[in-house]
Amino acid sequence: MQDAVYMPRPRLRRRGIAYELVETLVLIAAIYSVVDLASVRFYVDGPSMEPNFYTSQRVIVSRINYMVTAPQRGEIIVFESPDQPGIDPPLIKRVIGLPGETVEIRDLKVYIDGQPLDEPYINEPCSASRCPDKIWQLGPDQFFVMGDNRNHSRDSRSFGPIEHAHVIGEALVRYWPPQDWGLLYKFRYPSNPFE
Repeated sequence: MQDAVYMPRPRLRRRGIAYELVETLVLIAAIYSVVDLASVRFYVDGPSMEPNFYTSQRVIVSRINYMVTAPQRGEIIVFESPDQPGIDPPLIKRVIGLPGETVEIRDLKVYIDGQPLDEPYINEPCSASRCPDKIWQLGPDQFFVMGDNRNHSRDSRSFGPIEHAHVIGEALVRYWPPQDWGLLYKFRYPSNPFE
């Protein structure tokens, strides 16, 4: 019978505190970089989304959501101004019309493919001067967006539908001021709100 060879048990070496600190800082920087690439912070400026957003509020916008799916009706998105993309500050509005749909404003009410749209999130009914009768036919990659404060919003009624390429992301979290902090309420329409 052969004698067993004694092998010392492996031992973990304790790293120095400086090494641990550097490793932790690198990890924090990596996590911050990933979060920064996946999201952007946005400053609300103007009354166009009242009563749901007010000037000086800040929101976190996910850039990833619309890489996987397309914006849906009722979602709040941030996008480059179609008038001058990259020059004007980004805008925040609600998605009203989806690609291929016909959006119509008739008698101060919004219609999608001829059916009236239920809009419990708006601030007040639209005035005749801000919502004249008009029809827009959306292309295969276009969205119709409007502010919740219809009488004080520059949106698709003035600059037309926006292209998917102009969408920066979906507004997810309000983080400033602290008393307004929270996840944003997503008004989700059923798959077919007109049935």
